[in-house]
Amino acid sequence: MAYALDSAAEAAGYSLEVHDSLGSTSTLAMEHARAGLAAPRWVVTRRQTAGRGRRGSAWTSPEGNLAVSLAWPVPAGLPPERVATLSFVAGVSLERALRQACGPSPDPAAEFRLKWPNDVLAGGAKLAGILLEYEAGRHGAALVIGFGVNVAAAPEGLPYRATALAALGRPADAPGLFRRLTGTWLAAIRLWDEGRGFPAIRAAWLAAAAGLGGPVTVEAGDTRLTGTFETIDAGGRLVLRLGDGSVRTVSAGAVHVGSTATAV
Repeated sequence: MAYALDSAAEAAGYSLEVHDSLGSTSTLAMEHARAGLAAPRWVVTRRQTAGRGRRGSAWTSPEGNLAVSLAWPVPAGLPPERVATLSFVAGVSLERALRQACGPSPDPAAEFRLKWPNDVLAGGAKLAGILLEYEAGRHGAALVIGFGVNVAAAPEGLPYRATALAALGRPADAPGLFRRLTGTWLAAIRLWDEGRGFPAIRAAWLAAAAGLGGPVTVEAGDTRLTGTFETIDAGGRLVLRLGDGSVRTVSAGAVHVGSTATAV
């Protein structure tokens, strides 16, 4: 199947470029973003050899997996803290696209779940990652949102559990999942409405959240906090209730849900 945009995304002015092989879709998408774009552009490759995850970790994607990035023109005057909430728009979009592509899981414990701030889990193992890269320059802000989904295969030798749709017996293919993602992204970004609709995005994200109400550990630099994952607040920060009853909000960190370490 060939890569193509959802018809609504195409009608909305989104563009698409497809490559057989790239080092990183996000690197190329950022070049487009820096140059200035009149409309959002999706960059997808059948094979990615030098992708990256959070904190500089590697993210390779063999043929059969989905590696795609979106160069998204940032509206003038939109504050960076509001742009940061697009990570939740991306998570909601990807979770919805996965459900559309695969249908309901025969095992409720293996349903797709969103792990704060940027992963998708299935059965407690990492299935997908999302990475936002933002630059503020003299000619305006540049934003790229990268998606990596283990469709056909999951990498080995990782410090956390990983899985793929094929290993889960969930029928999907990368082009079909991508087309659905371009449609769910369009619906979610319209709902987000430059941040004005974030409460609705927040509610959708929480409905699919991994570990909500359960134990979670957050590592940020030399700080390690363990408590109960209560919610995310109006700014997208994780709200953690510690053992002494106090509440802490966390804006960034590596998260371990329950006993499963899935941070990257």
